[in-house]
Amino acid sequence: MNNVPERPEPESNLAALTPVSSAPGVFGWPLIVVRLAALLVTCVICVACYYALQPVTRRNPVPPFFLHAVAVIAGIRLRTRGPRPARGEKRIFLANHVSWMDIPGLAGASGCAFVAHDGLTAIGTLRWLCEMNNTVFVARHDRRSVAHQVERVRTALTNAGSLTLFPEGTTSDGTTLLTFKSSLLAAVDTGSDTIPIQPVWLDYGPRTHELAWVGEEPGLTNVLRILARWRPVKLTVHFLPALTCDQRGSRKTIALAARSAILAAMQAA
Repeated sequence: MNNVPERPEPESNLAALTPVSSAPGVFGWPLIVVRLAALLVTCVICVACYYALQPVTRRNPVPPFFLHAVAVIAGIRLRTRGPRPARGEKRIFLANHVSWMDIPGLAGASGCAFVAHDGLTAIGTLRWLCEMNNTVFVARHDRRSVAHQVERVRTALTNAGSLTLFPEGTTSDGTTLLTFKSSLLAAVDTGSDTIPIQPVWLDYGPRTHELAWVGEEPGLTNVLRILARWRPVKLTVHFLPALTCDQRGSRKTIALAARSAILAAMQAA
């Protein structure tokens, strides 16, 4: 039911960045323990409810509920702005990528599923949880699997309603926007305008740098650093206008238009 971002690749505008703090302080560890315990209990309960409801429902409500609960437990204070689609409405979101908190935050706001790199399939428990939320695993270097991935995207859209891609391909510091990689949109049926494609800006406000997962910081360190925060994390999910037909001519035009829309929203804030 959960998902995690890919480990950031070393890029020129990320390599110089360093985490705000390398480890939780002495007062942060008790909060980490409490939150981890709450996450474990929530996971066990939600897994049981998921399998109880699976035979009697076409669109299982438990995975988005679980991810919303993860956001709350982790200290996210969620707000939304803009034209948010109704739960279950078919839509593809293209969002910026800052932290692992993007997943529970956006899922809590929209109930969406996610596209993830196939490296996560090597972790059995994580893959099992991701598949409950209709995660589409993409083999980026295997062009022969594109047709299969397109079919999985269609299935995920039917089951979850909306599906999110992170076209940057990695996490950024949240104050800049990396180039959107059009190759990551290969699994999206760009030739059809029946399903809206909507840019989404995930905005953590002026303290974004305290949450971002960049540079050489290990993933576990980033998770613990965020769970150790006593101050709530404010996340505003900006649902921007869907792309027009003219902006959907190809994968490259989609990537450029979506990035331009998010960048314009960031600059106007």
